[in-house]
Amino acid sequence: MAVEIEPVLEPEREIIDPHHHLWDRPDHRYLADELARDLNSGHRIAATVFVQCRSSYFAHAPAALQPVGETRFVAEQHERAAALTAADVCAGIIGYADLRLGVEIEPVLDAHLSEGKGRFRGIRQILAWDASPEVVLPGYEVGPDIMEDASFRAGFASLSRKSLVFDALVFHPQLPDLAKLAAAFPDVSIILNHAGLPLSVGPYSGRSADVTAAWQQGMSILAECPNVFVKLGGFAMPLVGLAATKPEEAEAQPRSAALADIWAPYFHQCIDLFGPARCMFESNFPVERLGGDYRAIWNAFKRIARPYSEAEKQWLFAETARKAYRLA
Repeated sequence: MAVEIEPVLEPEREIIDPHHHLWDRPDHRYLADELARDLNSGHRIAATVFVQCRSSYFAHAPAALQPVGETRFVAEQHERAAALTAADVCAGIIGYADLRLGVEIEPVLDAHLSEGKGRFRGIRQILAWDASPEVVLPGYEVGPDIMEDASFRAGFASLSRKSLVFDALVFHPQLPDLAKLAAAFPDVSIILNHAGLPLSVGPYSGRSADVTAAWQQGMSILAECPNVFVKLGGFAMPLVGLAATKPEEAEAQPRSAALADIWAPYFHQCIDLFGPARCMFESNFPVERLGGDYRAIWNAFKRIARPYSEAEKQWLFAETARKAYRLA
């Protein structure tokens, strides 16, 4: 049976998509051509922000400089996308560098800035850690105390000197630790990915009430740090598992409505805690395709945003991302 394509809700609303990836992997390709097809699917996407995903590292550079290859690759994809879509693709670039290099990170940051051609905005070093071996992001294994590590903090201080932001991906039990890091570096803007990832796997499976309570407490603590922004999205990831609907529910309503029903309680809490000027909807594509296509994901966000004023919607869909990433 053919899948019905949803009509685009509020097609004139300006959107800045502050979180997507680009890669060419043996099992999957998502480059400028594929991204442009999503951006051109009906919503008014004005600009996007690329977030690191280990693409096209330099093969023969010193280890610390290998991730700079990703920034060069993304700058090239920006040029390719200019002929494919009206959106300013990769208006901002978030790369990777190991901040545990301490002060020696600065030449790496300078190399990113050079390769980014005015678009490089900061670093994402994934900090997600849990004691359970069932809760892991393969390839991003870190220890439990990375945010307290002296070398990491020395590298983190370089972000302030270079006027760069930090994209933070942590699991929900780590939110208080992220708040301590944010308080220690009030001059660094920290952008929390995927609304703090309330976990539903491993020891957290079947404990949604406990997880939600711990997530709410952690987000409340983090909201006290004015330098922290929140991305609303990523909940279709298996670690969170808030994308599934029963077959009869999926048939009874548009996919975006089903997703909005699941996600709204979490995202409304984020907006209540941080305010619209520190929250931004994100596609997390192509990962979020686990929940729905690009059109349905943004329709879901538009449904979730219905209770807010027009000015608040402008922040949630565009202005917060523009402010946080210093986009034109």
